[in-house]
Amino acid sequence: MNTPDLTDARWRKSSYSDGGDNNCVEVADGFSDAVSVRDSKTRSDVLMVPAPSWVAFVASLKQR
Repeated sequence: MNTPDLTDARWRKSSYSDGGDNNCVEVADGFSDAVSVRDSKTRSDVLMVPAPSWVAFVASLKQR
């Protein structure tokens, strides 16, 4: 999987976040084959998750 250019990525936080800048998982979607995930404390480290895997992960969370 190629890492997309994340310069203009629009990062978002969960609505369940405490609202602070340093305690969140941030997600940037909008790429065709992957979802970018990072920790708000270390924004330079990005995990790229294949889009189908991310969809399955989110679906499993909603079932809980």
